[in-house]
Amino acid sequence: MSINRNPLPPSLVANLQQVLTSRKNGGDESPASAPESTELTQSNPEEEKPVVLVTNADGIDSPGLSSLVDALVRQALYHVNVCAPQFDKSASGHSLTVRETVEVTSTDIKGATAFQVSGTPADCVSLALSQSLFSWSKPVLVLSGINMGSSCGQNMLYSGAIAGAREALISGVPALCISMDWKNDVSSENDLKDAVEICLPLITAAIRDIEEKRFPKSCFLNVEIPISPSANKGFRVTKQSSWRSGLSWRAISSYKHPSAINFMANQQSLGIQLAQLGRDASAAGAARRVNTQRNNVEIESVGVAKKQNSQQSIRKHFRLEFSAEEIENPDEDFDFKAVQNGYVAITPLTLSADLQSEIHSSVSNWLSAVLEEQ
Repeated sequence: MSINRNPLPPSLVANLQQVLTSRKNGGDESPASAPESTELTQSNPEEEKPVVLVTNADGIDSPGLSSLVDALVRQALYHVNVCAPQFDKSASGHSLTVRETVEVTSTDIKGATAFQVSGTPADCVSLALSQSLFSWSKPVLVLSGINMGSSCGQNMLYSGAIAGAREALISGVPALCISMDWKNDVSSENDLKDAVEICLPLITAAIRDIEEKRFPKSCFLNVEIPISPSANKGFRVTKQSSWRSGLSWRAISSYKHPSAINFMANQQSLGIQLAQLGRDASAAGAARRVNTQRNNVEIESVGVAKKQNSQQSIRKHFRLEFSAEEIENPDEDFDFKAVQNGYVAITPLTLSADLQSEIHSSVSNWLSAVLEEQ
């Protein structure tokens, strides 16, 4: 059996021998310094990755969000987190859910930590940044998209996608809202994948420059991708136009569209009815509505309202539809025209109109520098 009579590390033994030899020779020579340790503290690369939060307005099952998250996960550069509406909230604006409970459910998205929320995009971002849901304190960037439909011009006022990015800016987090000029029966999921490929260099540059404190401050960017992403003519910094979708309210029959039937009509319990009426402005208003439903004869109509019998209540159902509207002599400096002409429009948006001109110039300079690197 062999016995190790020298349990000390060889490097330490050699150093002690040098010290002893030096002392034997009169101490003229200074002891040799111990060799530097070759063992370095190993940092975990996963912990050093930037945190990215993804939301949208089309809902967590939207192919636009899926395409974007898949691409970010494949890059393996970020901790990808998703907090998105459970259902489509495309025209919810910047509404927050108050006086009601928001339900949050974990969901499986490969490579990401994901939650679906019963509220709006603004709810999702506000909750995600509150430190009540995720373990991290703040992401480096919030991405809202990719949304299927334009958020150009005055559509920004309705857009839940824009609201998600704006809510991030309110909380002091840089954000990009990414939308594609989606056309039913024309666009496909492959177009969304092409849109992702266009945006990835922009996202990478944004995260790098945020960390290096070179990203434009006090704004978020609305990125609008044309209907044929792969045939785009390049990036253009634009201004918000006065264009908006046309709004058309169409009367429909609940018998032809069962989903339009009011939930309360199917309830037999007065207690359940009162619970549903909790959204009314006051308890008195709720009580009046219940009494009206109990005492009056209800008639469904899809026609124009006329003078009604005092003992009748009229129930109508309408569906909002959007249509494209042209604007006179649009300029390519504005988002809508740039997208129509095949450019990827990047519109800086801020919380203060006083900063708009300064920020537009700042974003133009930043984008020029990014494109020169490509």
